[in-house]
Amino acid sequence: MSDMTTLPPRAGVGYKSVHLDGILADLKQVGWLEVHAENYMGEGGPQIGQLKYLRERFPISCHGVGLSIGSEGPLDKEHLARLKKLVGWLDPAMFSEHLAWSTHETGYMNDLLPVPYNEDSLAKVVAHIDEVQDTVGRQMLLENPSTYVAFTDTTMSEIDFLKEIVSRTGCGLLLDVNNVFVSSTNQQTSPEAYIDAFPVEHVGEIHLGGHEAQEDDYGDPLLIDSHNNPVVDPVWALYERLVGRTGPIPTLIEWDNDIPEWPVLANEARLADNIMQRAKQAA
Repeated sequence: MSDMTTLPPRAGVGYKSVHLDGILADLKQVGWLEVHAENYMGEGGPQIGQLKYLRERFPISCHGVGLSIGSEGPLDKEHLARLKKLVGWLDPAMFSEHLAWSTHETGYMNDLLPVPYNEDSLAKVVAHIDEVQDTVGRQMLLENPSTYVAFTDTTMSEIDFLKEIVSRTGCGLLLDVNNVFVSSTNQQTSPEAYIDAFPVEHVGEIHLGGHEAQEDDYGDPLLIDSHNNPVVDPVWALYERLVGRTGPIPTLIEWDNDIPEWPVLANEARLADNIMQRAKQAA
C-alpha cells in the first residue's frame, strides 16, 4: 500500500466543469483540484476527457462519497471495482472517503449519515477501510463527519474513535473544519477544543466549506453542512488556529451547490493561501 503525499501545501478547489475556462486562464490561482470519484467512473465522454487534460496540469485529489464506509453490511464490490479502475488510471495524489454510511441493503440515501462511536462500529469501519486500501493499493484519508444528533450507544469520543481507526488501519485523516464547526454548534460543544485535540500528525488534507444556519424545534441553532455558501468567519478562525499549530496543509474549498462564478471560488482559495502563508511566516 502506497502513501499519498504529493499535494502541495496550498489551497485547492473542488472541480466543476463550468469553471474550466477560469481555471485555465491562470494555472497559478490554485495549487490542485479535487474531484468526486463517483462522477468519473464511466468509460469515456467529455467529463473523462476534461479530467485527463487537467491531471496533466494539476495534482488531483479523489474524494469518494459513495463507499458507505460506516455501513452495517458489506461494501459494494462493483462500486469498489469501479473505484479501483479509476484510481488506477487517474493516479491521484490523494484518495479520501467519509466516516459515514449512505446505504442499507439495496437502498441508497442521498445523505452521509453518522455512526455511533463504539466497539461494534469500530470493528466494521476498520474492516471496510482495510478492504478499500487493500483493493485500491493506496492509503485512504478518512473525513470527520458533520453530525446533527448524538447516539445513546456511543461509548467514546469522535477523536478517540478516529485515533483508533488510524492505529488499526494505517489510514490517514481528512480534517473538515466546517464539519467541526457544524457538529460542535449542533451538539453544543467547543470547536476550539476539538481542533486542539485532533491528531494532526495524521492529517493529509483539510476541507473548508459553507453551511446553512437554521433553528431546531426549540429555537436553538441548527447548522446544515450544505456546501452552498462562502466559508464563514468562525470557520476561518478555526482554520487559522489549526494551521497555526500545523503549518500549511493542502486545503480544499468545497462548494458543491449553488455554484458561484469562478472569481468567487478563486477568492476563497486565495484567503486560505493567505492564512497558510501567515502561519508559515510565524513559524
